[in-house]
Amino acid sequence: MQAKKRYFILLSAGSCLALLFYFGGLHLRASRSHSRREEHSGRNGLHHPSPDRFWPRFPDALRPFVPWDPLENENANVHISPRQKRDANSSIYKGKKCRMESCFDFTLCKKNGFKVYVYPQQKGEKIAESYQNILAAIEGSRFYTSDPSQACLFVLSLDTLDRDQLSPQYVHNLRSKVQSLHLWNSGRNHLIFNLYSGTWPDYTEDVGFDIGQAMLAKASISTENFRPNFDVSIPLFSKDHPRTGGERGFLKFNTIPPLRKYMLVFKGKRYLTGIGSDTRNALYHVHNGEDVLLLTTCKHGKDWQKHKDSRCDRDNTEYEKYDYREMLHNATFCLVPRGRRLGSFRFLEALQAACVPVMLSNGWELPFSEVINWNQAAVIGDERLLLQIPSTIRSIHQDKILALRQQTQFLWEAYFSSVEKIVLTTLEIIQDRIFKHISRNSLIWNKHPGGLFVLPQYSSYLGDFPYYYANLGLKPPSKFTAVIHAVTPLVSQSQPVLKLLVAAAKSQYCAQIIVLWNCDKPLPAKHRWPATAVPVIVIEGESKVMSSRFLPYDNIVTDAVLSLDEDTVLSTTEVDFAFTVWQSFPERIVGYPARSHFWDNSKERWGYTSKWTNDYSMVLTGAAIYHKYYHYLYTHYLPASLKNMVDQLANCEDILMNFLVSAVTKLPPIKVTQKKQYKETMMGQTSRASRWADPDHFAQRQSCMNTFASWFGYMPLIHSQMRLDPVLFKDQVSILRKKYRDIERL
Repeated sequence: MQAKKRYFILLSAGSCLALLFYFGGLHLRASRSHSRREEHSGRNGLHHPSPDRFWPRFPDALRPFVPWDPLENENANVHISPRQKRDANSSIYKGKKCRMESCFDFTLCKKNGFKVYVYPQQKGEKIAESYQNILAAIEGSRFYTSDPSQACLFVLSLDTLDRDQLSPQYVHNLRSKVQSLHLWNSGRNHLIFNLYSGTWPDYTEDVGFDIGQAMLAKASISTENFRPNFDVSIPLFSKDHPRTGGERGFLKFNTIPPLRKYMLVFKGKRYLTGIGSDTRNALYHVHNGEDVLLLTTCKHGKDWQKHKDSRCDRDNTEYEKYDYREMLHNATFCLVPRGRRLGSFRFLEALQAACVPVMLSNGWELPFSEVINWNQAAVIGDERLLLQIPSTIRSIHQDKILALRQQTQFLWEAYFSSVEKIVLTTLEIIQDRIFKHISRNSLIWNKHPGGLFVLPQYSSYLGDFPYYYANLGLKPPSKFTAVIHAVTPLVSQSQPVLKLLVAAAKSQYCAQIIVLWNCDKPLPAKHRWPATAVPVIVIEGESKVMSSRFLPYDNIVTDAVLSLDEDTVLSTTEVDFAFTVWQSFPERIVGYPARSHFWDNSKERWGYTSKWTNDYSMVLTGAAIYHKYYHYLYTHYLPASLKNMVDQLANCEDILMNFLVSAVTKLPPIKVTQKKQYKETMMGQTSRASRWADPDHFAQRQSCMNTFASWFGYMPLIHSQMRLDPVLFKDQVSILRKKYRDIERL
């Protein structure tokens, strides 16, 4: 009996195996036959993908959770096989394998440094305003050169921003126009800017011409097509995005806890069909009408009613109930789903509003991802896990939310608030690739003041900058160098400059004194200078212009600089106190003479005042302490046009330095003690060489302020009502108990 059972089991198993091999063989032969037919049809230019090769059609509610394949077209109505997708992508970038080492000529950058050449505009070629802003930002930067023989990088004057064939901004025949450029060289060392590529229905990333070995600065670029260490991902920005300056972020103060009225918001189009429709069509599953508002409308496009579904009327009604700006400014998190393309205008809008972006755009290479750590400012979601988004953001601790919001404001103001900042960030990233030995690290890019204001050519050591002492656990410098700007001849031993030199030299914190001789008369003999306990170095200015006082002289061996006009009156005690205050604020200007700015409504321009009021926004460099890095920044960051203006007027260099430092720090300077005598002494000078005696001096300074504000694109100066006095200053206690007792007697 047992033997019969064994034989029966063996017979059954054998029959099953035979059937399995039989049907499996049929399927295998059918697959081989289908492959041969497909190969044959491919040779004849035909391709008929079989429906059984696609995923099954899921209900709408589950569609976002289909396993996402970056090679697969997300358009549910237009099916493209993986082979077609690969062929399409290969036609987009023939230089797909390009990297800096293989497709960039570094030798062009060794001789003249990082210089950028913009092709001259061709007659009859239309250029959109956005692209004009990009070219203007390059031409106004310190990188620009009008000589192509000195260039390291080349930028087309042909408008490549909008490559959607249905757009009125589309430039036709771009392929032949680019190929005809005599410097094109297959795109080598060229940078192409692009915001929109492809068109309905698939919106591929094809820019419509062979870019060869050129780099792309592209919005909405996918990780699949992004060439690491070669391309640069930029944000999608509107045509109204400011060229320079830009508005500051909307986070005016930190609220604790950092939660707003709404937890998560979105308001935008709902695509009924086509690519990008899946995610937005599923948002209603998460919308609760209370603290999660995800509003969409079908009302866009000419024929939206043809594709209208059962939810459109209800969605449109809900959409009209809420104001977008009100939602944006009262939300903790902002959803940023993909649109037709991977990028979205909502991204920059959320950053500016201090609304933490929640990214729902699988496969998007985030803007400037090469240098920006987006985990510090955004929540990176997954389109397949949409239903988990609310619970995920609710689990984020309040401390983390506050840090995320603060970082959105830093990134917005540092890199995204204007077209100029977007362009300069792109160029700085490329420059760091070329000169890797002095490139910025992640800390510089992701911490205030950011990569645009920290020039690695100054130093590769973070401790040489005034912004990272706390991060490195360093104490501020303990010594300063006094730099006295001399413009009048030395004719008497009782001149203020000699008294000032002696007072500064007696400071316990003084390491050396440098006298910058910008006088037309010859240098005085060495014996004319008083004997001091610290070295006195006299430098004769070569050009003898005002900006020369801020040159980064190698003779300045300390990080701290005490900048002095020759007719300043300061005591040693005042110098000591100002320096101890500066040690607590090493990134700012700290000093005595304060001035202020105001908006003149009648003249619609900025005004300058020296009146004693309840606030100030500038501390003049005639008696101030600051970090010597600002000498380097003044010389190498500011444009020659502003410095030439200062030199021609022999005026305003102190205002320009205040503009620069406030633009970098986003903070006001610091005034120490009242020091009213400084003003009276300065104004009482009768020397013909004294610029304070010039009747046009005040009017010139008014004009300077408006010119400077125009270049920066905004007014960087910030008012302050804080003045720092010594502890026990004018308190009713014994004078012997006061450390800086001499200040009260002045």
